Amino acid sequence: MLASMITGMEHAALSVSNLDRSVEFYCEVLGMKHLRTIDSTPEMGLGRIIGHPGAAARIAHLASSSLMLELFEYSEPAGRPIPDDRTQADRGFIHVAFASTDVPADAEYLRTNGVRFLGEPVEYRPGVWVLYFYGPDGEVCELRQT
Repeated sequence: MLASMITGMEHAALSVSNLDRSVEFYCEVLGMKHLRTIDSTPEMGLGRIIGHPGAAARIAHLASSSLMLELFEYSEPAGRPIPDDRTQADRGFIHVAFASTDVPADAEYLRTNGVRFLGEPVEYRPGVWVLYFYGPDGEVCELRQT
């Protein structure tokens, strides 16, 4: 057991190919707030954290109510793209979810902003609407209305 109790989830993180493009998408399209951008150099110790000596990245912290989304654009090591054949059934982290008050209306807004969808808005169970869509690097995002 941990020495201290986990009190909640602090943030989710994504590795992206173009930090500026991703910050623009998550802030301008999804309405998150840009808190800061950090240029993490090898001297700052990122490599010791991720187990890759010499790692360097630009990191952006974005906020939306209680959720923080951390975006990493690695310059070292170079990242690999999400495989074209990846599905939601594959193992590992598969999406990040955002709260919505009106998924069908938000789907229309996203559509007018050129966002691609995996499927369509669905009332998954009474009063619970869900929609999956793609972020700038093909990462999967969810809108959820409860």
